[in-house]
Amino acid sequence: MDMSGNWFIEGVYADLNVMLKVREVFYSGETAYQKVEVLDSELFGRSLVLDGKTQSTERDEHIYHETLVHPAMLCHPNPKQVFIGGGGEGGTLREVLAHTSVERATMIDLDPEVVALCREYLPNHHMGSFDDSRTNMLHEDARGYLENTSDTYDVIVLDLVDPLEGGTAALLYTQEFYAIAKSRLNPGGVLVTQSGPAGLLSFKECFTTIFNTLGTLFEHTKAVQVHVPAFQTLWGFTIASDTAFPQVSEDEVEAELARRLAKELKYLDGESYSNMHSLPKFQRDGLKTETRINKDSDPVFMI
Repeated sequence: MDMSGNWFIEGVYADLNVMLKVREVFYSGETAYQKVEVLDSELFGRSLVLDGKTQSTERDEHIYHETLVHPAMLCHPNPKQVFIGGGGEGGTLREVLAHTSVERATMIDLDPEVVALCREYLPNHHMGSFDDSRTNMLHEDARGYLENTSDTYDVIVLDLVDPLEGGTAALLYTQEFYAIAKSRLNPGGVLVTQSGPAGLLSFKECFTTIFNTLGTLFEHTKAVQVHVPAFQTLWGFTIASDTAFPQVSEDEVEAELARRLAKELKYLDGESYSNMHSLPKFQRDGLKTETRINKDSDPVFMI
């Protein structure tokens, strides 16, 4: 990240930067794992930035978090035990806990300092979800935890930082890691992971590879995508399960959301659910023709 005067400059591609006018810097520093900024702007409100990359903003985080959580949760008839990998802002936890069926949400975020900063500076993200009695918050490596725990889950939600070379989540997108995660799923269990940029200029960076890698382990995979303004592009998510996904109409989606959730959503309804499952041709072609598989020995990184 480069701060020039009151402007936050973020690299989107190797030859493209975007500039955001900053109203206030609430925090700027380094934890044991990464560089952290909490910025405020007129356009996006408060934003969390890790290692120079915008993670979420007050203005549009609901689009990302609702899309990550609810389509996957709707693939399970009665999710009670949920695992969340990453998600330091608490937005994913907030959406998981909105499901009245959830009895326990185990959230593993490697960096306790980031979570503490989010608790302090991003109250509109977490909405008190860290203090919910169903929350089981731990700070350790998600891969090591899943490898060693005897707990099993109905849904696993991976809200990880992007797969950057040398990054904290570099080996949380590989075939080996997904095999570990799958082994912790109950029968009928569902896994969902954020899958990186999915726009025309960037969909082959990691989106297609994550989808293809999960397809080597699970009987059923599907990709969804939405536009997240703060990310400057479409964003991809991959849902995977060994149980066939339910075919639901727009009306059925709305009825299920109303039945399951303790709140009304801002972005997701029946029509937007259909829309996020309707992929443009370039994405469908890319997913169909991708042959790369992320492996520990040869992971695919975002540029």
